[in-house]
Amino acid sequence: MPHGWIILDKPVELGSTQAVAAVKRNLREAGFNVKLKGGVKVGHGGTLDPLASGVLPIALGEATKLTGRMLDADKTYLFTLRFGEETDTLDAEGKVIATSDVLPSAEELAAVLPQFTGPITQVPPAYSALKIDGKRAFDLARAGEEVTLKSREVTIHALEIHGFDARDGVTLQAQVSKGTYIRSLARDIAHALGSCGTVTMLRRIKAGPFDLSGAISLDKLNEVGKGAPLEQLLLPLEAGLDDIPAIDLDPEQARAVRQGRVLTGMPQDDGLYWARLETIPVALVELSHGDVRVVRGFNLTDVAE
Repeated sequence: MPHGWIILDKPVELGSTQAVAAVKRNLREAGFNVKLKGGVKVGHGGTLDPLASGVLPIALGEATKLTGRMLDADKTYLFTLRFGEETDTLDAEGKVIATSDVLPSAEELAAVLPQFTGPITQVPPAYSALKIDGKRAFDLARAGEEVTLKSREVTIHALEIHGFDARDGVTLQAQVSKGTYIRSLARDIAHALGSCGTVTMLRRIKAGPFDLSGAISLDKLNEVGKGAPLEQLLLPLEAGLDDIPAIDLDPEQARAVRQGRVLTGMPQDDGLYWARLETIPVALVELSHGDVRVVRGFNLTDVAE
């Protein structure tokens, strides 16, 4: 039973759900059970728009217990903002709804970026997967209905210019918190400059602890279905925990954690840790005042024995 991460460099026009389906198809072709009870679970750690490319973490087996944590993780994007036109979708797929002759200079752009660094408020795009009265916003927008979404607080940890051309667009890199919409960020930057704009390129280069250095192409993924060893592409479950420290347990402590019991008298500082027995992840745990409580247990092997 495989447990771990496949980090896909998702191509443009492939949806996140389609990417998960591609992984399942290749696992089936490689002889793994992904349908029946007890089969391999597969899930992704953060949706990417079909017109976006880049890092899409796909969890297998026990790693699917960490997808929620991955959704909450910071992400880093490269995106190109072209001034002069704004579309209803805020990307190249939509229809133009506004135009402007204002083409800001690099100096003007650099001057407004501090307004969009740190905690900010933004309104998500009408064409998004957010739900209004149980219906997806993009479905309502495509049906011609007026979509009004509430503003939300997000954090832009870093925002910098990577390339500038007034007509072809400016490329920026943004490290952002959970819930940030890059298309909304681009729209608001353009408006702050007295112009309008559209995202013409969006690429995620990091999601949580995963970046492009460990990502594989769709072609590489498809080799698994043709007989290539899965283990050559699969990162271990603990790769999704690289941003937090580990606690080493002895066999008795590991048995207690697996049974959901609280460990006491631990010397580490308060915080989130992953507990391990030798090299085997046992659980994601929270330590408070010397007490260790299980947040999520991993059933990788019977370490309690």
